[in-house]
Amino acid sequence: MDLGDPTGDPAAGERRRTGQDPLLLLQALQTLWSTRERQQLREEAWRGFAALDDPLAGLLDMLESCRGRRGEGPSLEAWISHQLQCWLQAQPRPSPAQHSLRLKQLQARAVRVLTESSPSLVAPLASIFQLQDADRSCLLVHVHRLHHEGRFREAVMLGTTLKLQPELDVEKMSIPLLLQDKVGLVERYVAGFPDLQRRLLALMDSWCQPGFDIRDVARQYPEVTSLRLEKLSPKVLSRQVLRLQERYGVAPAVCPNAAIQQRLAALRHLCHKRFVEKSLSQENWTDHVQGLVGQSPCLQEQLSQLLVSHGDPVTAAQCAMDLSLPEERLPAAVAVELHRLRLQGRATEADSRLEVKDMKDQYYQLPIPRENVHLLASWEDLTRHEGALLQRHQVVGVDLEWTPVFVAGGRPRPSLLQVAVEGHVFLLDILALSQPPTGQGAQAFSRLVAQLLSDPSITKLGYGMVGDLQKLGTSCPTLAHVEKQILGGIDLLLVHRQMRVANMPAPGVDRARGLKGLSLLVQQVLGTALDKTQQLSNWDRRPLCEKQLIYAAADAYCLLEVHQALCREPARFHLSEDLAGSRRPRHRERPGARKPPGLPKASASAAPRQGLARSLRCLGVDARMLGDGEDHRRAAEVARQEGRIILTSGQPFHKLRAQVGAGRCLSVDCSLKAQQQAKAVLKHFNVRVTHADIFSRCQACNCDQYLKVSRDIMKQLMWLSGHQEGPRSSGDEATQSQEVQEPGPAPDAAPGGCTYDRPCRWLQTADLRAETPDMLANGTRLQLAGVPVGVLRTPGLRYFYCCTRCGKVFWDGSHLGRVATHFRDVLESTPSHCELSPAPSPASSPF
Repeated sequence: MDLGDPTGDPAAGERRRTGQDPLLLLQALQTLWSTRERQQLREEAWRGFAALDDPLAGLLDMLESCRGRRGEGPSLEAWISHQLQCWLQAQPRPSPAQHSLRLKQLQARAVRVLTESSPSLVAPLASIFQLQDADRSCLLVHVHRLHHEGRFREAVMLGTTLKLQPELDVEKMSIPLLLQDKVGLVERYVAGFPDLQRRLLALMDSWCQPGFDIRDVARQYPEVTSLRLEKLSPKVLSRQVLRLQERYGVAPAVCPNAAIQQRLAALRHLCHKRFVEKSLSQENWTDHVQGLVGQSPCLQEQLSQLLVSHGDPVTAAQCAMDLSLPEERLPAAVAVELHRLRLQGRATEADSRLEVKDMKDQYYQLPIPRENVHLLASWEDLTRHEGALLQRHQVVGVDLEWTPVFVAGGRPRPSLLQVAVEGHVFLLDILALSQPPTGQGAQAFSRLVAQLLSDPSITKLGYGMVGDLQKLGTSCPTLAHVEKQILGGIDLLLVHRQMRVANMPAPGVDRARGLKGLSLLVQQVLGTALDKTQQLSNWDRRPLCEKQLIYAAADAYCLLEVHQALCREPARFHLSEDLAGSRRPRHRERPGARKPPGLPKASASAAPRQGLARSLRCLGVDARMLGDGEDHRRAAEVARQEGRIILTSGQPFHKLRAQVGAGRCLSVDCSLKAQQQAKAVLKHFNVRVTHADIFSRCQACNCDQYLKVSRDIMKQLMWLSGHQEGPRSSGDEATQSQEVQEPGPAPDAAPGGCTYDRPCRWLQTADLRAETPDMLANGTRLQLAGVPVGVLRTPGLRYFYCCTRCGKVFWDGSHLGRVATHFRDVLESTPSHCELSPAPSPASSPF
């Protein structure tokens, strides 16, 4: 390298005669740079800076001697510039005056260096030489040159660092980066400039116009590489626009096309619900669609096309008539049918009403008179019925209704709270009672609900009760975290899970195909399904129609009848007589831990799902994984119904968070291993687990019910099922009875050691099928092939544990120590040696 003075500046030669030569310092630093002795390199640099007569000019001398070098990786020049920046910040000496001639000369030299150097020099040089105040004409020329050369990212970063945005064309600078899906960089570029933010939103919104082809824009920038046009589809882009609109506080009028795209997506979803799933009545569908379409000509035309694609012209014409769509916006065939229907009139309405009456016989009917359904819309109504609602030692059914939100970003607002008691149903109109928020109605409502939920003598029944009450808490601030105050609550959703786990042969199961949730439970227990047609109706509309009132009452009252049937015949439904422990919502919190009530129940909705779910289950967390055929809408539905937290990653995070709320959805870092992800989840919610929680759930299927089996009985089971040779003629194995051990006290612990002894019952004769000894009575086949024969000969091994859901076999092993080591930073204090008992290890390889 030429270490001479390339500028021919006599002032530089004078500085080298009176102080340390900057180029000699550079040469010394180059030698140390090659040795990678960074500490020694830093000390030498700082000593050299202090020895320079003019450190700022000396830096420029060094950089000018390296002009034009653009190597790979970190450069010495960028490192020196950064170190000088740090050194100057630590020195008491004043900086050159802002408008002094000397500073202007240094700035001019720095700009020349900047135009021929690596982008990594921009930040330190801008700080050292106050380039934000330098002659902007040279800087703007350089930015334009970078942009012309196709170095779009460098141009934007330089403009951002030097605050050149007001003098640059925001559309010209942003479009190449948007085509490469570098939205974050563009956001930083317009940060702090409201006018640029509005122009950016207007640009992005123009790309959301129906029929717009982003490829037309891409063809204007052939130099742009790594195009990510799939990220600029109207569906995806409209979400970005609306997110930025909310973030920047821009008026909705600036982004009309994005709003239309969101409504169009909602229309597609509603048409799918109505014509494919058939889960939405024509009346409710019409109500929602009218609210979305309004008088928008564009949406009216798009809706007409959707109607034709989902049905024949007759069906489309009927819907168009219900929605009062302009005839001129309809396809010709639909317009002809619409004209015919108008001439025909409503002659078929009587037949339709008869058909509806016949359909009612297939569903659960409210068994109480209509006059026993009470709508409470004022504090006087609450006062009048308070005694019946808060009567001690009664059982009540609790449910909540809200208007569904079909547009991304919207949050459902609870509208009606139903409380069913024996012979009566009370419908508490939340919308009427909560206005004004500080009025008598709102105060009386909050007080009554808090008293009802916190009274342990009143048994509260619900289905997904925690999720309902969390929605209520977000709507009524005085009831925030009310789900944690439940005493005496029974969630029938947990009971329903146990029934399905046991493969319960309930009446009417075959006819229940296609049903789900509470409707399926009512079908299995009471024999007729719950009609959920009104579930997606407009619950914000006042007055509520008669169908809505009857549905709301039945939705709460069926909980009472289901509970009564389960209590009368628990064995019929494969449930234990004492269901209190498994039926109650779990809100136990350890002192000092902030645990949202849904954290023990997580839903993994995106990869890597299996590893994270197994790691969480390993620590006792109730973690559910979505099936291969279940999409993200199903994740949001499960989270709302079961009070779960969604764990996801990537693009679905923003969509799911908008549906369930920011506190109910967590984005997981896919670059981490499963164990690190699990620790991150627990730390995020400040949860600590104990050693007793480890392996309290089956990692494979999430079940928390085990059967305990002695080693001798396990040998017999493996022999009878053909997984091991017959018993030998000597030893206890030859004389062991083939009867399965009856329940009783565990054998004495082996001397000198501790064994894992879960609080689970022993395997009994009745638990096995006589004809197939490796199959439990509930149909679960024990996975005996996963037990190595050598494990049966392990000294000191006395027990095995079988999962009652999937049949996986566990045994005492060293896996507990490894798990405790991996997760020691989220475990409670480690017990002493005599307290630490090895937990069962899975038959498969560790997660």
